[in-house]
Amino acid sequence: MNGPDPTNKHPMAGFPRVCFIKNTISNPNIIVGDYTYYDDPDDSENFERNVLYHYPFIGDKLVIGKFCALAQGIKFIMNGANHKLAGFSTYPFSIFGSGWEKVMPQPDELPFRGDTVVGNDVWIGYESLVMPGVQIGHGAIVAARSVVVANVKPYTVVGGNPATPLKERFAPEIVQELLQIAWWDWSIEKVTRNLRHIVSADIKALSGAT
Repeated sequence: MNGPDPTNKHPMAGFPRVCFIKNTISNPNIIVGDYTYYDDPDDSENFERNVLYHYPFIGDKLVIGKFCALAQGIKFIMNGANHKLAGFSTYPFSIFGSGWEKVMPQPDELPFRGDTVVGNDVWIGYESLVMPGVQIGHGAIVAARSVVVANVKPYTVVGGNPATPLKERFAPEIVQELLQIAWWDWSIEKVTRNLRHIVSADIKALSGAT
């Protein structure tokens, strides 16, 4: 066998709180890789409810890689949450119409931080909040109840509000080699053959995997 079926919503029999969420996403601007799971005892198939202010007319994307572990209660705030900042008031008068639409902001007057991108093999802890346009690198870990307002380097542990680096998981040269190996892009057969190397910390064994 070569691991669980990535098209199975609930790969753990009798344990519906864990869901391979790629199989539940309907929004074309939310892109999730194989084997990424969301753990939620209330409604694990409704991950999209955790992506807030994601309006189609803005066009920003949430991209999450493969083999990510997403804990219960995490939220992604998208660019639609932003208000015009240059004027004296940030109140969105225009959205209520009735004569107030005359101050509708132009697209270039609203803060836009681009797509939110989560790399591969990322673990995001319980009730964490990720702000618009943040890039979280491969292999990173976000501690529980963190508020991620800035990019996270690969294989870095961050935590707090705002989230700041707590530690580097491996030495810089090991990180560079891991990024070059990119085991998450291997065939699932090769991943299965080399699981012991993937879950160990032996870079020589992983780099020599066949």
